[in-house]
Amino acid sequence: MDAPSLTDLPAWQRLGGGHTAEEIAQQPALWEALAESLQAQSAQLQDFLADWLQQPQHRVIFTGAGSSGFIAEMVADQIDAQWPAEVRVVHTTSLLTHPALYLQRERPTLLVSFARSGSSPESTAAVDLVRERVAQARFLDITCNRDGELARRGQGRADTCTLLMPEASCDRAFAMTSSLSCMLLAALSVFADTPWPQRVRALRALAAQARLALAQWDAPVVALAQAPYSRVIYLGSGPLEALAREAALKLLELTAGRVLALANTPLGFRHGPKSTIDGDTLVVVLRSAQPLARRYEQDLLDELRRDGIAGRVLSVGPHSDVGAQDDYALAAPDLPDPWLAPLWLCFAQRYALQRSSALGLTPDNPFPDGTVNRVVQGVTIHRLD
Repeated sequence: MDAPSLTDLPAWQRLGGGHTAEEIAQQPALWEALAESLQAQSAQLQDFLADWLQQPQHRVIFTGAGSSGFIAEMVADQIDAQWPAEVRVVHTTSLLTHPALYLQRERPTLLVSFARSGSSPESTAAVDLVRERVAQARFLDITCNRDGELARRGQGRADTCTLLMPEASCDRAFAMTSSLSCMLLAALSVFADTPWPQRVRALRALAAQARLALAQWDAPVVALAQAPYSRVIYLGSGPLEALAREAALKLLELTAGRVLALANTPLGFRHGPKSTIDGDTLVVVLRSAQPLARRYEQDLLDELRRDGIAGRVLSVGPHSDVGAQDDYALAAPDLPDPWLAPLWLCFAQRYALQRSSALGLTPDNPFPDGTVNRVVQGVTIHRLD
């Protein structure tokens, strides 16, 4: 059968991708629901954070594993630039193996955990580790599952605030889609230095643009996914480097590794990784909203198209009056790159879904043999002696 539109849920259910398609399509509505929820909880969140971010001696660690770790990477630098407190990223997969490099007993630390299920062994172990090794520790758990271990263990604790995402964001499919975008936007909203009404307006503006993306990009993405590229390279600069990594991971996951997906920065790509390009390669440049970054990105786009080695070179990002227009573009709100990242992620998620289907896989469960699982299994947590 022909590749279905994203909104043709009965067709996707027959193809084994009903949950994935629905969870990608529902994101604009969930961002609007998130705006309402955060507005209602704004006083509680402000009370919990108090003046923590105003203290230079305080530390904030954003953490997660896999896609959740990429959320941390996308938001941390933006937030660090806004506050006196030190803000950094440490994936749980590094925090657990090398805690002495990241934790100081006398350095007050707020651990911000991103977790779809809240029940992966690394998520809960990271909280336990910080609680044991830091004298003054606090915890903000941003999760999609009210029944998960993080939410359950945080109940009634004065040192913990659990921020639940809209219920439908707890993706049932294998890949994180709406869970990721909701947690990302929640973190940016909670730690923003602007008045709460402005943050809510930003979420609503993004939801409106995402609806346009879902409508305008549907047919082009379907057609793109029919081309048998065996290698896809995502490139992004600054906070969008983590977006490129997430986009590549999404494609690896949903195609069960049959499509090799790589990620880099536009400037870093010339330092060796450019050698991976051949006629079976699709290159996607995720464009920044920042004029300086856009000039570097445009240089690389022009170079790759001039070389003519890649099978196809595309760009995804905000409309710009400077240089060539992007292949997949939106009149994005005037917001920093981390806020706009979920819009460009709409392209990557949909391409991964359609490419998975084109390969004859079942996107909701691309690993029916259980070699890779929705919630990570098989991890033994070792205590630090």
